[in-house]
Amino acid sequence: MELLCFKHLRLFGPHLNSLACKCVVLVVSALILRAIFLPRLSGFEQSNLFAVNNRINPELNNVKTKFLEVPQIIWGLNNQKIAFARACLTARMLNRTLLMPSLSASLFYKEVDLLKPISFDKVFQFEKFNSLCNGFVQLGRYSEVSNRTNVFELQKGSGRRWTVEKDLGQLRQTHHLYDEYEIIRIVGKNPFLWHDHWPVKEYAKIFECLVLVEEISSEADKVVSKIKEIGLEERRRVGSLEKGIDVPYVAVHMRIEKDWMIHCKKLEQRLNVSEICSSKEQIMQRVGNIAGLKTPIVIYLAVADDLLEDNSILAGWKEGLLPFEKKKLGVFDIYKKQPYLIQSAIDYEVCLRSDVFVGNSFSTFSSLVVLDRTQKMISMGGTELCGLDVRWPSYAYNLEGESNGPRSWAANMSDLSLQAISYGSNHISCP
Repeated sequence: MELLCFKHLRLFGPHLNSLACKCVVLVVSALILRAIFLPRLSGFEQSNLFAVNNRINPELNNVKTKFLEVPQIIWGLNNQKIAFARACLTARMLNRTLLMPSLSASLFYKEVDLLKPISFDKVFQFEKFNSLCNGFVQLGRYSEVSNRTNVFELQKGSGRRWTVEKDLGQLRQTHHLYDEYEIIRIVGKNPFLWHDHWPVKEYAKIFECLVLVEEISSEADKVVSKIKEIGLEERRRVGSLEKGIDVPYVAVHMRIEKDWMIHCKKLEQRLNVSEICSSKEQIMQRVGNIAGLKTPIVIYLAVADDLLEDNSILAGWKEGLLPFEKKKLGVFDIYKKQPYLIQSAIDYEVCLRSDVFVGNSFSTFSSLVVLDRTQKMISMGGTELCGLDVRWPSYAYNLEGESNGPRSWAANMSDLSLQAISYGSNHISCP
């Protein structure tokens, strides 16, 4: 190389020395190495980009979309939302599109013939989901499948010996061994009971993409309008109406139904915790002790009427708190014409939009409402997430806070699993 260098240096004159020669050698070497290796690196980057975009844009390079199919999703609305998110994240891990799953309109989960399946797009907007989650996860329709016989059935493990590690290993193995199948169909237990491998932030991203269909959202609008109308009339009556300020309301997810009381007492015994069940009296007292709550104010009680044995939930509230449930509010007809899942979806939306929300930290419904509200505050640039001064404050009435009120509550968005939200916790992120 040095001999070659000196031959070329003669062209530039006698003033260049060996140091200059070495510099030329280094530059030439760098150019040669760049020419050899850069195409390989670029190809690697392009293949990685394609692997990500393959799921989003199946027409790219005419590569066929591959799908994941899951069992019918069951149980209550919020367990179904978690199950759906878990199925989406499983599909994402396998670099597949999730075939639009079937939800369950009824609450029955042991009698398969009573599940009353309902299509996902009858509850949530299909196109809106794909638009909001573009680049993260995608839903597909069965009409997109070209060969429905090209299916590999994957039996997800179950039982005490089936660990989180084994489940993760099975999914990783599936991704590599069965990639040639157009559909991987998971058989076995419903997705809510699958092991959890993803952080709260990834679940929150899925939930942000779930937008109710217009028919359900408009029903929630009617309920919220009725609540605000009553609140407006009461504030006018007592002369406390403030100009330019929307009439606020409080939503209380009042879990005192017979099925909940059986569940929470068993849970307290199993976990050796005494802060899960709350009586009607305790809920009323703690809601009444929320510091800084301006009265008069409507308290909307989100409760499963069919499972409620106590008919006195409207009596005994602190002066200035105006309790309403579906019948007294005059919106019961909106609910009774709908199956259980849709009723729950309307109540969820009413609670989500409330100015103050109070729930039970061991309830999946309450926990997901708080997760959504926390995510909304973060998306709006909020840094303070606790207390009445924040935009969408939330509280847990089963946990005692300041002045014998409910404890301030925000979801822990840095949690590495959804365990605390899926099954409840008395360790909430507000002090």
